[in-house]
Amino acid sequence: MAVGFYGDLFRPSGQYLAAGDPPYTAADVEDGFERELLAAWWRAAAESDPGVVAPDADDTLVATPESVQAALRALSGSKFFANLALRAVVADLKQVRAYLTDQQLRDRARSRVMARIGPDTRVVVAHSLGSVVAYEALCALPGHQVRALVTIGSPLGIPNLVLHRLQPTPTGEGKEVRGAWPGGEHLQWTNLAATGDVVALVKDLRPVFGRQLRSATLSNGAHAHDATSYLTDALCGQAIAEGLA
Repeated sequence: MAVGFYGDLFRPSGQYLAAGDPPYTAADVEDGFERELLAAWWRAAAESDPGVVAPDADDTLVATPESVQAALRALSGSKFFANLALRAVVADLKQVRAYLTDQQLRDRARSRVMARIGPDTRVVVAHSLGSVVAYEALCALPGHQVRALVTIGSPLGIPNLVLHRLQPTPTGEGKEVRGAWPGGEHLQWTNLAATGDVVALVKDLRPVFGRQLRSATLSNGAHAHDATSYLTDALCGQAIAEGLA
């Protein structure tokens, strides 16, 4: 088993990799991408979790510093963000933005994952933003021998913010958007999304990536986005075992 690690790329150069995230606050959530993604998470959390206060109106959602704070306060009571410090939530926003908007960082992260995928690699398991990196890495490796791609807690289907920024760029528009298939006919792609996982905002990826993709929803309880909860689910184990058989 090999791990494609790229977390250090999100740290400023010249600093020790101390435990925990930088001391971000609500004031560090930037206009544009970060606020739009925060708004999407807030909407999704309010729709799936009765413990989350719903936003008042879409047209004012996270448009001001006060509404950013309101969004973060609301999300702090959700199943997904339970036990996560505010700085960790803001750090997640910044990592997703950095990967999707900084091509140099994107290339470096993707190359690390690609370097781990050799001719004997049969299964790739990818969580959260890692599923975007792994998807793009496989697309950039024509002829690879991976038999199973297992994505868990994936944001791949979020329109505009993630889906339309993928490389290779999806074709079509609106409901006719189609993403590239990340392998040959031998590849079995399984996507697992927990019902309360707001990062996996779009649960069913089949309309975009094809009916051959297996998509399933599951319940991770109070740890909706936690990788361990996904990895210990029987469907995840089954998908991995099939790729190794």
